[in-house]
Amino acid sequence: MKNRFILGALTGVVCSLLAFAVFFTFYVYKETKDLVQANQDSSVLDNQDTDSYGTSEDASSDSTESETTQISEDEVFSKIEYIKNMIDTYSLYGVSTDDLVEGIYKGMMESLDDKYAMYYTEDEFTALKESSSGTYCGIGALVSQDMTTGIITIVKPFVDGPAYNAGMLPGDIVYMVDDVDVTEMDLTEVVRRMKGDAGTDVVVTVYREGNEEPIDFEIIRDWITVETVESEMLDNNVGYVAVSEFDEVTVDQFISAIDTLEEEGMTSLVLDLRNNPGGLVDSAVAMLDRLLPPGLLVYTEDKDGNREEEYAEDDLAVTVPIVILMNGQSASASEIFAGAMQDYGAAVIMGEQSYGKGIVQVVAGLYDNSGIKLTISEYFTPLGNKVHGIGITPDVEVTLNEDLAQLVTIPKEDDNQLQAAISYLLDQQE
Repeated sequence: MKNRFILGALTGVVCSLLAFAVFFTFYVYKETKDLVQANQDSSVLDNQDTDSYGTSEDASSDSTESETTQISEDEVFSKIEYIKNMIDTYSLYGVSTDDLVEGIYKGMMESLDDKYAMYYTEDEFTALKESSSGTYCGIGALVSQDMTTGIITIVKPFVDGPAYNAGMLPGDIVYMVDDVDVTEMDLTEVVRRMKGDAGTDVVVTVYREGNEEPIDFEIIRDWITVETVESEMLDNNVGYVAVSEFDEVTVDQFISAIDTLEEEGMTSLVLDLRNNPGGLVDSAVAMLDRLLPPGLLVYTEDKDGNREEEYAEDDLAVTVPIVILMNGQSASASEIFAGAMQDYGAAVIMGEQSYGKGIVQVVAGLYDNSGIKLTISEYFTPLGNKVHGIGITPDVEVTLNEDLAQLVTIPKEDDNQLQAAISYLLDQQE
């Protein structure tokens, strides 16, 4: 309530500060060079989804300042002080100085025409940096947020994790966390509320299809080490590798799985990226490098048309027929991965249209250990295909049977999408 009041009261000054905000944040962004990736739309619970590592040497204070309206600092700070005095004098609820300052920072980011832009407090930023390692303390579930409606959905509880053991199911819509309504709240804030020390409890309230009333789950938080890659050899030497997200740990897990399957005589391969919300682009690129010969994998363009390219560099490649499974929850780095394989004719994409998240956010650490997130560029497949707002279109469309949608683990023999992929690959071998 406090932050909402502050942000409302400061709307005027925040809007007038927009140009200054852009200049200031990019200046700090360039100076700190303390960057981690951040994406979004989707995330492992307590684990912010990420898109792009690296620093930006293109942000120029001179060029930016020349394009902005000059603002009198005295006027700005005078107005802030005036508003603060009004709050102190008349507000029923009041506000601490710390909350006021944090509200101003958050308001600056919210004033941008960028639904992914965010300001992170020191605690929030520490949690964000920690999360991309693949190990964190929380409830253990994959979640996503519809950026149009703000609805947050449980995509998949991790088997034997706290959320799974409490009875959460795919498709559950998160309504409240510890009696706080999180509808339309930013995903990062929601997962922060679900995060906590091991052994502590959190009550997550969800709406479930078929139930008229919401359901409360009291979940005991625990340490989660995400096994992001599952692999096995199926009948007829069909290799199977499922990637749940692209974390730091994913690259080694993936390469080890491919190496093992090749040693066991794999003659075709199913790569399962269904419900994979994305993650670190660096990880996706490294994994593609193991599958494809040298060549362009993905490129990005910023607002000035500056282009950055990522390439496969080594000579290792997988030459057996490949099918990649995708669905509407496959997003971001998953789409980079599938788009590159599709463009090179190295895989057939099967399943359903992917999410369509094709823009890059970068997170910058500030001098006081807080941070900001900004959308800085859009990415394209090697052939120049746009992903954002479109997604990856499957070469062969196969819709998952409706009765399987809420199963946490689908038996492979009952998985009609997987069975369609296997049948296609076996047909190619005849």
